Amino acid sequence: MSNHKVAATLECIRFKVRSGFYFEAWLSDIRMYGSFRVLLQVLSAQLLCVWVLGSELTFELPDNAKQCFYEDIIIGTKCTLEFQVVTGGHYDVDCRLEDPEGTTLYKEMKKQYDSFTFTAAKNGTYKFCFSNEFSTFTHKTVYFDFQVGDDPPLFPNENRVTALTQMESACVSIHEALKSVIDYQTHFRLREAQGRSRAEDLNTRVAFWSIGEAIILLVVSISQVVLLRSFFSDRKTTTTRVGS
Repeated sequence: MSNHKVAATLECIRFKVRSGFYFEAWLSDIRMYGSFRVLLQVLSAQLLCVWVLGSELTFELPDNAKQCFYEDIIIGTKCTLEFQVVTGGHYDVDCRLEDPEGTTLYKEMKKQYDSFTFTAAKNGTYKFCFSNEFSTFTHKTVYFDFQVGDDPPLFPNENRVTALTQMESACVSIHEALKSVIDYQTHFRLREAQGRSRAEDLNTRVAFWSIGEAIILLVVSISQVVLLRSFFSDRKTTTTRVGS
């Protein structure tokens, strides 16, 4: 196969969190010669881009606290918000999503996990908040994934009428398969973390219950010994002489 110059331009979207900080990563003008080198370069770039594109975050939500995040979205963009409580209490949290004008698009109370998909009807900054204000002493660990729009094309001519080459088609297929693998890994990691948290909580309760039972058994045993000794102990009688 002859060597052709293949350009893969990868652009990663920006994600803004509460403090207004923007994280932007740009991978552009990746040009390699040779079919095997092209494949390796595109795969490595895509792995890095998937890591940056994922607007995922796991954070601690203290008791009686509320945490909000903000994202600038263009009208007509399809977005998906997915969240799950990993640890803490009854594994529930309040979630609320608002558009730039303050209209509530999504609101759920005490949800363990959920997913919501919407299409932006206005340009501006959208806000979504997680609240643990109903809890007085239990803090939570919350995971969320906020996807804005579709992934950029892997190749400049991917969305055109022209047919992709065999190498480009293989790269697209591998890219989609890797995205599915990442989604499955994230899902199972969340399940593993939640299961481990439940197991540790159950182990702590069993340990305290066992210690309490041991203390109660010790107290009862000592009380029985003292009571039995009091039954069989010789009582000394006191004799009083009356002199004439």
